[in-house]
Amino acid sequence: MHVLVTGGAGFIGSNFVRHVLSTTDDVRVTNLDALTYAGNLASLRDVEDDPRYAFVRADVCDAEAMDAAMRDVDAVVHFAAESHVDRSIDGPSAFLRTNVLGAGVVFEAARRHGIERTLHISTDEVYGSIDTGSFVESDPLHPNSPYSVSKASADLLAQSYATTYDHPITITRTANNFGPYHYPEKLIPLFVTNLIDGGTVPLYGDGGNVRDWTYVLDNAAAQWLVLTQGAPGEVYNVGADNERSNKELTYRLLDHFGLGEDHVEFVADRPGHDRRYSIDSSKVRALGWEPATSLDEALERTIAWYRANESWWRPLKQAGASQRRGRAQ
Repeated sequence: MHVLVTGGAGFIGSNFVRHVLSTTDDVRVTNLDALTYAGNLASLRDVEDDPRYAFVRADVCDAEAMDAAMRDVDAVVHFAAESHVDRSIDGPSAFLRTNVLGAGVVFEAARRHGIERTLHISTDEVYGSIDTGSFVESDPLHPNSPYSVSKASADLLAQSYATTYDHPITITRTANNFGPYHYPEKLIPLFVTNLIDGGTVPLYGDGGNVRDWTYVLDNAAAQWLVLTQGAPGEVYNVGADNERSNKELTYRLLDHFGLGEDHVEFVADRPGHDRRYSIDSSKVRALGWEPATSLDEALERTIAWYRANESWWRPLKQAGASQRRGRAQ
């Protein structure tokens, strides 16, 4: 089996590539990535000499490059996307280009080449905020940021390829991920690396926004399961049922470092900040997936990884990766 992974040098993509190579013997992986600011081949240095792994530098919006990449491929996993909500607020155009136009180029190339399975990676943010209960896959989409709108648009496009062309495309909507190789503009890697340096952590608003946190290695296993055993044309929510407010999560991180609330810096809230995300993952669990790592264990592993891999993240922070809305730089 030959799998093309778009965005495989990014956070979740690189962990997925590593998962596939480490848990299979007969699967080849081609990683296609444009290497924008969050794409980092250092995240895959440990597998770059694996004969089953290959890298192609290309933009998913480049139709010729995608056409060439699809040859001799059995399955496509489409991770490539602009993903940081803050950046989408400051500049939506890149998100519309990559996340909508790029997705369309990928889906069309996969259709033309008769790819046996296409998996489109989406986000729980497409549902919008929910006060009580949890979203199921059939619920309507109500995205509220340029980022989530771009992902919802790609979801609808994927579903149109399944319906109109009978293309075997599946969608996963994943909760917030964290773990190794996470670009340090996102909450957990930003906070962890700040605390390693004894600094403060910038918490948006009152810290009451709730997210479901999933360890990225558990998520990678879920994505592989959906690719290989999920039903084409279906949508699968993927979350670990670890709902925590940002404030509660921050205090858990402080506890792991033995630090107090004097290390918290409350900053102006993000515009249009969704209050609570919650998804029902019973459908993917019915395939046999369960998160293998508890939240506290995953946080411990993540902190240990960042302590041991300063050479990976420190140059990124020195180049400006730790900038955050609402905070003076």
